[in-house]
Amino acid sequence: MFDLGFMEMLVIGVVALIVVGPKDLPGLFRSVGRFMGKAKGMAREFSSAMNAAADEAGVGEINKTIKAAANPQKFGVDKIREATKMEKPASDAEAAKPATATDKLRAEMTEERKATAEKINKAMAEKAEQRMAAEKAQAEAAEAAAKDAT
Repeated sequence: MFDLGFMEMLVIGVVALIVVGPKDLPGLFRSVGRFMGKAKGMAREFSSAMNAAADEAGVGEINKTIKAAANPQKFGVDKIREATKMEKPASDAEAAKPATATDKLRAEMTEERKATAEKINKAMAEKAEQRMAAEKAQAEAAEAAAKDAT
């Protein structure tokens, strides 16, 4: 955490021994240890609360969708199969597995989470369309300005 080496720890210990004194040093270390334990516990609690909130909001599903989109080969094949409603080939290894992880998660999601995920996906799609339209308009304006300049 603080990236302290042996020599730094030794200097801190000697300074603490001189400043605090040998009688109160064990109590000081005990207090520092309790404080560090409480701080770590609070950090763990905060981290788990944030993870729970992210799971509840459907961030994991969006993250998986983004990761799938980042792999164009897999994303394209899955979307083609989904569009043509083709089943995945059942090999021995795949027959033992359930459907894709995304399908399994969708089955476990509640209706509320599905609705929330759908709203988020729609909002993302709308923003992407707006951004693309704005970029297209900006490019057209730049072309028109370039024509007017010549």
